[in-house]
This record gives sequence, structure tokens and C-alpha cells, in this order.
Amino acid sequence: MIAKAHAAKVLGIEAHPITVEVDVAIGLSAFNIVGLPDNTIRESRDRILAALSNCGFALPPRKIVVNLAPAQLKKVGAGFDLPIAVALLAAMGHCPAERLQDCLFAGELSLEGSLRSVRGVLPMALMARRQQLSQLVLPIANELEAGVVPELQRVPVRHLRDVIAFLRNEQQFPQTELDAESLFQQHQQLGEDLQDVKGQEHVKRALEVAAAGGHNLLMLGPPGSGKTMLARRMVSILPPPSFDEALEVTQIPSVAGLLPADRPLLGTRPFRTPHHTISSAGLAGGGSIPGPGEISLAHNGVLFLDELPEFPRSVLELLRQPLEDRRLTISRAAMAIEFPCDFMLLAAMNPCPCGFYGSPTGSQPCRCSPHLVQKYRSKISGPLLDRIDIHLQVPVVDPSELGDQRRGESSAVIQQRVTEARRVQEHRFLDSSTRSNAGMSRRELENFATPSPAALKLLEQAMQRMQLSARAYDRILKVARTIADLAGVDTIDTPHLAEAVQYRGLDRPLPV
Repeated sequence: MIAKAHAAKVLGIEAHPITVEVDVAIGLSAFNIVGLPDNTIRESRDRILAALSNCGFALPPRKIVVNLAPAQLKKVGAGFDLPIAVALLAAMGHCPAERLQDCLFAGELSLEGSLRSVRGVLPMALMARRQQLSQLVLPIANELEAGVVPELQRVPVRHLRDVIAFLRNEQQFPQTELDAESLFQQHQQLGEDLQDVKGQEHVKRALEVAAAGGHNLLMLGPPGSGKTMLARRMVSILPPPSFDEALEVTQIPSVAGLLPADRPLLGTRPFRTPHHTISSAGLAGGGSIPGPGEISLAHNGVLFLDELPEFPRSVLELLRQPLEDRRLTISRAAMAIEFPCDFMLLAAMNPCPCGFYGSPTGSQPCRCSPHLVQKYRSKISGPLLDRIDIHLQVPVVDPSELGDQRRGESSAVIQQRVTEARRVQEHRFLDSSTRSNAGMSRRELENFATPSPAALKLLEQAMQRMQLSARAYDRILKVARTIADLAGVDTIDTPHLAEAVQYRGLDRPLPV
């Protein structure tokens, strides 16, 4: 007899439907799994047999063939344990086979039959809804994660016996009441506030400009100037994500197995800050079946690289293509998987190896020669530096400002201005795939970022004096467009362009 069950395989952040076919026939005793399974699935044979035996289902000597279709798709993971087990039981007549037709099954089996959680349940739930499967049978530990997908009935179970009881209509397993929209609103908190930062008003302004236009930003300053503290507050001024964006963002840690058990839906934008010892695979993603790296985990949020020159150059160069395309394709011999990575790059570095180059008179003197300073900064390649729109000098805060009890603008106030500027851009790029000023194409620059004659003359002078590249020219125009949006005007004028040019600090030659 042949029985079928629905399962799913996650590739990238997308789940693909898999049909589990089980044939139980008279013949020499055997249990074969075909359909391009990996070692984890091959090992499931012993887990399934032990679980069935401990649940009181003794298998008679039969030839059992399990097919995972389609055969050309590589199958990975222990989440196929449950669909294989229920299809086998249906083929042996222990539960009605027709009950399997409207259900998607996912779960890892222990030897005694209890169900363990699996990765990627959220993409599976979204796929089940697309495939018009009405029920998702899953471990109870994964229920809340699947609960953020509306219009899908969940069947949370703890044991294989519970699954059989459900399929036989002997017992019902009610789902936990969960309002996804309310949960989304509940987890939308600002976190650390910019008004806690003393001084550095020009840095806060630059952060606002970067957030408003989705621009990449590099902060250059001595130790203790507050670069990291400011960077951690960038998320608090970004526009809050929509519900659809939150679903997309949550899928990535779900696939990576990093989704917190108490937060099935991430209502805030991600902020990732990897250590400088990270490998290429850790940053970009990798493995025989590629998984997401830090740049994908930062999707729709911020990737913060502290002490930028300390990262291996080969690792930093991996950022160049994702910063342009906002997508990352990882190719292996068997497949190519695409991950989203539309993130803001936020970086910080010291001006020199000792950290005190350019510090004001009276502070700790710099011990580095101009050659050593240049060598230190050259660790950041020109092509990567060109892809960073804003280069910002962050000086040491004056001690008198540290004792000032006055508080500056809150993150909520700045966020309102940023959100309004983003709303203007959304209307501007309504018929385009572009989402912010930072992503404008050359044609869009010509249409939406044409400066006034006086501003254009200023830009030409800056290009000649600073010997800027063509890509830097475009970056300046994009930043100027954002500054004009924050000001609520359509025309890019001289003040907007002058401020944008000031944000290209690393393009200026070092003083001798």
C-alpha cells in the first residue's frame, strides 16, 4: 500500500513543498529512503523505527521504500522524521490516509516518540498557506513561531501518539490564541535613545540623514568619542518596519535557528554587530547547503562593523556586491541559493593605529607617522569606501558637555522626521523597485536629484579639488537629495550640497 504526506524543505529563506511517498510491500525486510536525502535523513530510519516500536507499533517484515519528491532537490534536516513516520503508519493502516491530504507535517522524533523543534517553521507555515493546506502539525515548541501566519490552523503536539490520536479523530489539540498584529505592535520598542548622548550634535544630524535616505555611514574618531554608543542608537531612529517587513525579517533567524522562543515575530529592525575575527562564511553565509550569514541577518536593519580596519580585507571585500545589489547569491556545486541583504552598513574606526591622530592640542598626542596613518587607512579599499555615502569625523566630547543636564531631541522625534522623508521617497519611487535615495539608479538621479546651477558649480569644484571618483559624485547627489527631503523642498540647493560634500571626509588628502 502507498501513502503520502506533505512536508517542506527550506532553501535560503523560502520553503519548498516536498511529497513524502511510502510504499509498504511484501518482500525481503528493508527500509530504503530515496529522493536525494542527506546523511541526517538517512539516519532518520533508525530514529523512526525506534520511535514506532516504543509507541507500540511493531513493524512486520516488509519492504519499505520512502520517496522524497521531487527527487532533484537535495533534502536536509531532521524535520522529515514526522512526515515519514505518519506516512508509514498510514500505509500500514494504523491511521486513515485521507486525513494526511490537508496537513503539513514537520518535526524531529526522539527515540521514545516525543517531538523536538525544527528550524524554519515560519517559512514552512507561509508555504502551507500558499499551497492551501489547512493544517500544520508541528512540535509544540514551534507553535508560536507558526502562529504569526494568519489563516492557518496549527496542531501543536508533544508526542507521536498525539499525532496518531489527532489523525484518528480521537483527540483534538487546540491552538494557542495568538493575535499576530497585536504581537507585532507589542514588540515595537525604540530601545536606547539618542537623547542620552551628550554633545555630538553634528553626528546625530549625520545619523538622521543616513537613516532618512538609507545611506551607509563610516564614523572616524579616537577611542572614547562615543562611536559605538551612537551606532547602537541608529535603529531607534529608523522607520518602524511594516508587518510584511517583520515577517520577512523573522524568516531569516528562523532558518538560522536564532529566533528567540519568546519572540516569534521581530517587531524591530535587526542590529547585527559581528566581531572582527568573523570568517567569510560567517559574514556572507555558507556551508554545503548554504545558510544565512551576518549580512542577511541584518536584512532591513543595520550591520555595524566596529574597528573596521581590524577585519580581514578579504572579508570586507565580500560586502561590495551585496551593498550594490541588495541580494546575495551563494553558489555550490549542487545549487545556488539567494538571500536578501538590504541593510545599512554602519562602521567605526580609529583615525590611526594609536587612535589619536588629529586630536586637539592638549589631548593625548598621536605617535603615528603620516606613512603609518596612510597604511592603516588603506586597509579599507577604495571601491568599498566609495560605497559608503557618509564619512564622518567624531571628535572627543568636551568635558563641559558631559556635565550638561539638558537633554537633546529624543529618538522618537527624529524618527518622525525620518519616517516623513522615507514617505516622500516611497511616493517618488512608486513605479520603481528602488526603496530609498541610497538605491537610486543613474537615470533616477538625473530625474530626481538635479541640483540648482549654483549647487552644480559647487559640486564641480569639490570634484576637482578632492579628486573624487564618479561613484563618489553619485553618492554626494544621493545624500544631497536626502538632505533636501528632510528640509521638505524639491530642489537641491547649495546648502544641501555643501553639507553632503562635508560627509566625504576620507576623500580628502592627509595633511603632511
